[in-house]
Amino acid sequence: MNLTILGCYAATPRTFTNPTSQVLEIRNRLFLIDCGEGTQVQLRKNKIKFSAINHIFISHLHGDHFYGLIGLISTFNLLNRNNDLTVYGPKGIQEVIKLQLKLSNSWPQYELHFVELTSVESEIIFEDDKVIVKTIPLKHRVYTNGFLFQEKIKERKLNVNAVQNYEIETCYFQNIKNGKDITLEDGRVIPNSELTFDPEVPKSYAFCSDTIYNESIIPIIKNVDVLYHETTFLESETELAKKTMHSTAKEAARIALQANCKQLILGHYSTRYESISLFAAEAQTIFENTVLGDDGKVFEL
Repeated sequence: MNLTILGCYAATPRTFTNPTSQVLEIRNRLFLIDCGEGTQVQLRKNKIKFSAINHIFISHLHGDHFYGLIGLISTFNLLNRNNDLTVYGPKGIQEVIKLQLKLSNSWPQYELHFVELTSVESEIIFEDDKVIVKTIPLKHRVYTNGFLFQEKIKERKLNVNAVQNYEIETCYFQNIKNGKDITLEDGRVIPNSELTFDPEVPKSYAFCSDTIYNESIIPIIKNVDVLYHETTFLESETELAKKTMHSTAKEAARIALQANCKQLILGHYSTRYESISLFAAEAQTIFENTVLGDDGKVFEL
């Protein structure tokens, strides 16, 4: 599981910072999370294959989180995309994108699907054989969700030496990896624990974009491996954070601590501050394992 931060600054793009967008890779699947202006440029800079992105998750309909979406959808078409594309986002995302496609007469040749979200409770919005994605209801000025990505448990690892010692035929290997015991020709039952090793512990990642301090998300993200939490302001601007329904660095750290997260990544910085290192300094007074997200930074989770 790898995370590439394409952009993690608040409000407007600048010559050297980009609004929110990131790519999460889970077992050869690429998920695009938010799509601020300049996302496709950042995808190119970070050498991320456009055609490998089949699912896009939009947290809310503020410009710095989705104004790059129509451009990316159009570029996919210019690149002769064939794969279906599914966009998950708040109710209204389909209307705004389809209106732009209609007025510009640029309907894509590939299948474009929308899954519009309205629930204020956490729900499963995507699942396949390797990954499950749930919403994390957040509190902001408009309807907003974060997203929890959970890797499904892998099949057990074959103990090659043990299997060879028992002279087990290869046709039984998949059953063994699926956790089944094996009965030998002489009637002996070999427990699966002797034939396999435990798989790696599944990893999890929680993306929490724009939100006021919100303890109700803690049960949803409990024990997550990595939490990305917005931290628009420092503690000196607590009142401004409340007014604009954002969080401070210390508040993000409190959420990480209470949720027993293994690591906290900060982002969505206001550009009013001289250095983003100030955010880490504040957060680390509460949650030590805090790191700074930044444009182009890659994390191996």
